[in-house]
Amino acid sequence: MERQYRNHLSGYLHWDQLVHAESWLLFEKNIGACICIDEVALSRGELYTVLINKEAHGGKGSMIAIIKGTDVHTVTSVLLKLSRLRRYQVREITLDMAPNMEQIARICFPAAKRVTDRFHVQKLAYEAVQEMRVKARWEALDEESTQIAYAKACGKMYHAPVFANGDTRKQLLARSIYLLYKKESLWTQSQRIRAEILFKEYPDIKKGYYLSMRLGLIYHQCKFKDIALTRLARWYDEVDKSGFLTFGRVARSIQTHYLGLAVLAITVFVSVSPVSFLYLSYTPAATAVWVSMIYPVSSYNFLMVFAVSSSLV
Repeated sequence: MERQYRNHLSGYLHWDQLVHAESWLLFEKNIGACICIDEVALSRGELYTVLINKEAHGGKGSMIAIIKGTDVHTVTSVLLKLSRLRRYQVREITLDMAPNMEQIARICFPAAKRVTDRFHVQKLAYEAVQEMRVKARWEALDEESTQIAYAKACGKMYHAPVFANGDTRKQLLARSIYLLYKKESLWTQSQRIRAEILFKEYPDIKKGYYLSMRLGLIYHQCKFKDIALTRLARWYDEVDKSGFLTFGRVARSIQTHYLGLAVLAITVFVSVSPVSFLYLSYTPAATAVWVSMIYPVSSYNFLMVFAVSSSLV
């Protein structure tokens, strides 16, 4: 029955994009005034460039293009197949801070205003905090190894000291990974207790955590470009005074994309659709759809394409 549907009823064998489906797919009718471009890892870690219509919010009509690879020449050669009229209708394109994505956007959509995606900006700040945590954990591991070796040399059994919540120092640092990504108001009771101990033992991590949270508040609270720029400048000044090298790198990235970030802060719907698209693209169901669209070989993949992808294209 599946073979009958694939070969005869569906029209799959007469699909106009079947020849190049493994390399790229285009759905020109889905282009809107506001679009988003990003890369996503699908089957076996292979990277694909995906272009979506943000105004569709991940529903029907979202997919504009999916292209195997991320280099400028490959992606632009496909996107330039879109009609010039359609490409010049795009007024805004959201992207990350990768230079290849900026070059693709500039070549293929010259009339569009380029806006930096807040997801990637905040991710940099979160990763800076995590880098501080990981560094402290390695130091704790080294210290424990030294103490174990000393105890062994003295013919004693080593017992790691524990905090009030039952964590050793290295456990405290390992188990704090998730709470440092979350807002303080979303912590569970056990996470709140662990955070109090962590911040007491490591005040630099506490300062880094609140720096990352304040960056997020700029996007949540600012509705005017001038205010956003001012608050970004103040945040950068706080980072400069903190002396944290990890946050210094984040601040320099923000300075490089200053105007694009400020535009994003006052664009209400931008902060939702790119992130929701990223989350969508990493769910098992969505991944199965993308893979089946790129590799329309088996009847199972084929059914996934025609049963599920219709909601996207």
